[in-house]
Amino acid sequence: MSSIIDFCRELRQRETVTEKKLWFELRNRKLAGKKFLRQHPLCVQSYFGKSLYYILDFYCHEAKLVIEADGAIHLYKKEYDKNRYKVLSDLGLEILRFENDEIISNINEVLNKIVLHLH
Repeated sequence: MSSIIDFCRELRQRETVTEKKLWFELRNRKLAGKKFLRQHPLCVQSYFGKSLYYILDFYCHEAKLVIEADGAIHLYKKEYDKNRYKVLSDLGLEILRFENDEIISNINEVLNKIVLHLH
Protein backbone atom coordinates (compact mmCIF):
# COMPACT_ATOMS: atom_id res chain seq x y z
CA MET A 1 0.00 0.00 0.00
CA SER A 2 1.50 3.30 -1.03
CA SER A 3 1.46 6.37 1.16
CA ILE A 4 0.02 9.80 0.43
CA ILE A 5 3.62 11.01 -0.01
CA ASP A 6 4.21 8.38 -2.70
CA PHE A 7 1.00 9.40 -4.43
CA CYS A 8 2.05 13.07 -4.41
CA ARG A 9 5.43 12.12 -5.87
CA GLU A 10 3.64 10.21 -8.62
CA LEU A 11 1.44 13.23 -9.37
CA ARG A 12 4.53 15.43 -9.63
CA GLN A 13 6.05 12.99 -12.12
CA ARG A 14 2.84 12.97 -14.19
CA GLU A 15 2.24 16.72 -14.15
CA THR A 16 0.10 18.23 -16.87
CA VAL A 17 1.37 20.76 -19.41
CA THR A 18 -0.53 23.44 -17.51
CA GLU A 19 0.95 22.48 -14.15
CA LYS A 20 4.41 22.38 -15.69
CA LYS A 21 3.97 25.89 -17.12
CA LEU A 22 2.74 27.34 -13.83
CA TRP A 23 5.36 25.49 -11.77
CA PHE A 24 8.12 26.94 -13.97
CA GLU A 25 6.96 30.42 -12.87
CA LEU A 26 6.48 29.58 -9.18
CA ARG A 27 9.46 27.38 -8.37
CA ASN A 28 12.68 28.52 -6.71
CA ARG A 29 11.02 31.60 -5.18
CA LYS A 30 10.70 33.22 -8.62
CA LEU A 31 7.39 34.89 -7.81
CA ALA A 32 7.71 37.67 -5.21
CA GLY A 33 10.38 35.68 -3.38
CA LYS A 34 7.76 33.27 -1.96
CA LYS A 35 8.30 29.54 -1.62
CA PHE A 36 5.69 27.33 -3.29
CA LEU A 37 5.24 23.59 -3.01
CA ARG A 38 3.48 21.52 -5.64
CA GLN A 39 1.19 18.54 -5.16
CA HIS A 40 1.39 19.17 -1.43
CA PRO A 41 -0.62 16.89 0.89
CA LEU A 42 -2.66 18.53 3.62
CA CYS A 43 -4.14 16.36 6.37
CA VAL A 44 -7.40 17.42 8.04
CA GLN A 45 -9.21 15.64 10.85
CA SER A 46 -12.89 15.01 10.11
CA TYR A 47 -15.61 15.37 12.72
CA PHE A 48 -15.46 11.59 13.10
CA GLY A 49 -11.74 11.57 13.90
CA LYS A 50 -10.75 10.26 10.47
CA SER A 51 -7.77 11.73 8.64
CA LEU A 52 -8.71 13.27 5.31
CA TYR A 53 -6.07 14.27 2.80
CA TYR A 54 -6.33 17.04 0.27
CA ILE A 55 -3.62 17.41 -2.33
CA LEU A 56 -3.01 21.05 -3.17
CA ASP A 57 -1.75 21.75 -6.70
CA PHE A 58 0.44 24.63 -5.46
CA TYR A 59 0.79 25.93 -1.92
CA CYS A 60 2.57 28.88 -0.31
CA HIS A 61 2.61 28.34 3.45
CA GLU A 62 3.88 31.84 4.23
CA ALA A 63 0.92 33.47 2.45
CA LYS A 64 -1.55 30.67 3.33
CA LEU A 65 -2.35 30.56 -0.39
CA VAL A 66 -3.53 27.58 -2.42
CA ILE A 67 -3.48 27.73 -6.21
CA GLU A 68 -5.51 25.24 -8.18
CA ALA A 69 -5.19 24.56 -11.91
CA ASP A 70 -8.61 23.41 -13.04
CA GLY A 71 -8.92 21.11 -16.01
CA ALA A 72 -11.99 19.47 -17.52
CA ILE A 73 -12.26 16.94 -14.65
CA HIS A 74 -13.51 19.71 -12.37
CA LEU A 75 -16.70 19.96 -14.40
CA TYR A 76 -17.65 16.61 -12.86
CA LYS A 77 -16.40 17.35 -9.33
CA LYS A 78 -18.35 20.50 -8.47
CA GLU A 79 -19.76 19.21 -5.18
CA TYR A 80 -16.40 17.80 -4.08
CA ASP A 81 -14.67 21.09 -4.99
CA LYS A 82 -17.30 23.07 -3.08
CA ASN A 83 -16.77 20.98 0.09
CA ARG A 84 -13.00 21.09 -0.33
CA TYR A 85 -13.11 24.88 -0.68
CA LYS A 86 -15.11 25.14 2.57
CA VAL A 87 -12.69 22.92 4.50
CA LEU A 88 -9.61 24.76 3.25
CA SER A 89 -11.20 28.17 3.86
CA ASP A 90 -12.11 27.15 7.40
CA LEU A 91 -8.40 26.44 7.94
CA GLY A 92 -7.65 30.04 7.03
CA LEU A 93 -6.34 29.29 3.56
CA GLU A 94 -7.12 31.40 0.53
CA ILE A 95 -7.82 29.46 -2.66
CA LEU A 96 -7.25 30.80 -6.16
CA ARG A 97 -8.59 28.72 -9.04
CA PHE A 98 -7.47 29.15 -12.62
CA GLU A 99 -8.78 27.34 -15.68
CA ASN A 100 -6.12 25.52 -17.69
CA ASP A 101 -6.85 27.69 -20.74
CA GLU A 102 -6.27 30.83 -18.67
CA ILE A 103 -2.89 29.56 -17.48
CA ILE A 104 -1.79 28.53 -20.97
CA SER A 105 -2.94 31.66 -22.79
CA ASN A 106 -2.51 34.38 -20.11
CA ILE A 107 0.24 33.28 -17.75
CA ASN A 108 1.29 36.88 -16.99
CA GLU A 109 -2.23 37.82 -15.95
CA VAL A 110 -2.43 34.71 -13.76
CA LEU A 111 0.89 35.57 -12.11
CA ASN A 112 -0.26 39.16 -11.50
CA LYS A 113 -3.41 37.86 -9.77
CA ILE A 114 -1.31 35.54 -7.61
CA VAL A 115 1.08 38.35 -6.61
CA LEU A 116 -1.90 40.42 -5.41
CA HIS A 117 -2.70 37.66 -2.92
CA LEU A 118 0.86 37.17 -1.69
CA HIS A 119 1.10 40.52 0.14
